[in-house]
Amino acid sequence: MDSHGQDEQRVVWAVVGTDIGPLLLAATGGGLVNVVFHASDGVRDRALERLAARLGTEPVEAPDSPLLGEAIRQIEAYFAGRRHDFELPLDWSLISGFNRQVLRELAFGVPYGTVVGYGDLAGRVGQPGAAQAVGMAMGSNPLPVVVPCHRVVESDGGIGGFGGGVETKRRLLALEGVLPEPLF
Repeated sequence: MDSHGQDEQRVVWAVVGTDIGPLLLAATGGGLVNVVFHASDGVRDRALERLAARLGTEPVEAPDSPLLGEAIRQIEAYFAGRRHDFELPLDWSLISGFNRQVLRELAFGVPYGTVVGYGDLAGRVGQPGAAQAVGMAMGSNPLPVVVPCHRVVESDGGIGGFGGGVETKRRLLALEGVLPEPLF
């Protein structure tokens, strides 16, 4: 509680090492709120500044927080190949409208080891012809990996873009068996 008797929005964060580099995980009482790729010091600091501005409170490093514990365990199990689905509470407060609708469909409707086209995903949310808008939703995804925007590809079979970089997208799709592992 703050000095006015109101519940404070607490944001905790930790950096987790993975096969695709360090990931910043941030959570609130509502669930996992943000995942950030390539969380080197500079990237991490900028991400935490954005979170503080968006959520109105300073994120606190707390890798042992119960708010993060299960997310860390599930991320580690995913990269070890022992988990295919994330079963975590998600805090959707950083995303709204059409983008939230698309990302929720992606999270719950595109299973591990499969891909979907941008246009197909647009059709699933009742907006056929909105493939470009789906691409914008993927680019604004605050929860990559957990909300698997890496599973969205171009209709012509191209891999498409990716906020974490195309090589990261390839590695995630290879982990899920969609693409072969690189030879070197």
